[in-house]
Formats: sequence, C-alpha cells, structure tokens
Amino acid sequence: MSTQFLSVDDVRVTYKLPGGGTLEAVRGVSLNVDKSSVVGLVGESGCGKSTLARAISGLEPITAGAIIFKGKEIKPLGMRRRDPELLRIQMVFQNPYASLNPRRTIGSQIADGLRINPHKDSWSVAGLLEEVELPASVQSRYPHQFSGGQRQRIAIARAIASGPELLIGDEPIASLDASLQAKVATLMRNLALQSGASLLFISHDLAVVRIIADQVAVMQRGQLVETGTAQQVWDNPRQDYTKKLLASIPAVDGLGTLPGTSEAILAD
Repeated sequence: MSTQFLSVDDVRVTYKLPGGGTLEAVRGVSLNVDKSSVVGLVGESGCGKSTLARAISGLEPITAGAIIFKGKEIKPLGMRRRDPELLRIQMVFQNPYASLNPRRTIGSQIADGLRINPHKDSWSVAGLLEEVELPASVQSRYPHQFSGGQRQRIAIARAIASGPELLIGDEPIASLDASLQAKVATLMRNLALQSGASLLFISHDLAVVRIIADQVAVMQRGQLVETGTAQQVWDNPRQDYTKKLLASIPAVDGLGTLPGTSEAILAD
C-alpha cells in the first residue's frame, strides 16, 4: 500500500481571543497533494489559507486532525532538531522585504539551504541565482540592494537550495507588481517541478493559479468548499462562492478571460 505524499486530514486551527472566546481559523480541512504536482489553494483574504499553510510547514500548531508528510506526522517546530525528512518542506513567504536577513549577503543565505541539500554537490549558489534570472555576480550583495521582485526570486532560490520535496508559496506574489505576478508564479512552478518537488501555491488570485496549478482547492471561512482540476473549476464551478471569485477576475488587454471559457489567461 502506497503512502500518500501529503495528507491533511480534518485539520482544525483554533485561537483563543483576548478577553475570552475562540476563533476557528481552519475548520475541518482535508486535502491531499500528490508527488510532483501543483495544487493551488485560493480564497479571499482572511479565509484561513495562510494559517493552513503555516500548519503544514510546522509553524502553526493544529487543534485537531493530522498532517502527514510521506508517512510522518508534522509537529510544530520546537527547540529540538527537526526530523530530517521534514526538512524537505520549505516555504516562500508573502513579504520578500521581511523574509531575507538584511545583515547577510544573499549568497550566504542561499548557501544555508545548500548545506542540507542531499544533492548539494551538483548545485551551486551561482547556478541557483541564474535559475531565478539573476547574474551570479550579485551573490555578494545585500537584500536592500534589490527590488521587491528580485528579492522574491532570491527567496525562491533560497527555498529551492535545500532540495525540498514540497515547496509552499504563501501568497508569494501578493506584494509584487501586477506585471511580475504571473512571471514569478510560473518561475516557482517550473523550478519546483524541475527539482522534483510538489508545489502548494496559496493565493487569492484565481487567474494566476489557473496558469500554474494542476489541481485547485477553494477555501471560504476556514473550510474547503470546492476542489477539482484547474480546468474543471474554471469552466464549470459548482459553488456560488467560486463563481464570485471567478467573476472578480479583471479582463484587461488580454490579461484575463471570462469564467466559463478555456482560453489562455496570458497572451503568448
């Protein structure tokens, strides 16, 4: 019997509120991610997407349910060294200005990941920078010397450097200019699949998710309300909430299409 690559089983995340009461941010979510696949998790801001992503990466404790990665249960990060198998999960955060250490060169930060990469002998900082379309000569520079889009590409290179088997993007394009969003999202997909990793891509932008995802899961108020292939969810959405998300996608100058069509979102 084969082991599911990533299994999220009836997961709940509840917070205690100041002054009493609780807030259930994630309410009984079950989700599977297959090996070498791209899953898009979409929904409005505040629906629980990022909380679920942080729980999968071990940054957020869960209240109930289980998250299993390659047969091992994911526990919240603590003071002890993490199971080496779970180091194969890496995350790219939303804010590239906060996710990089301002006091260290970008080359040294990418090199940190290479130290735990099982294939590090065939990888290099220079090669990873070139993969994210930055010249190898910039590795001695500091994060403040780059634009937001460049910083996010550096963050992606750092995450890929460790040789992850699961790469999680937590709204990784939300803070970027619209002109860069699809490019960075496509870059994440290509690098993940080229390195043999799966990608869980969290976003409120269904248009970009449709470009890169094989499967789509739609989240509303802490629950999954619809799942399916990107084509199914786009062409035949079942839930009114999904239809509203699709209807909110702008279609300007060939950068979008109306829901119910199968045309490409981005012009060639």
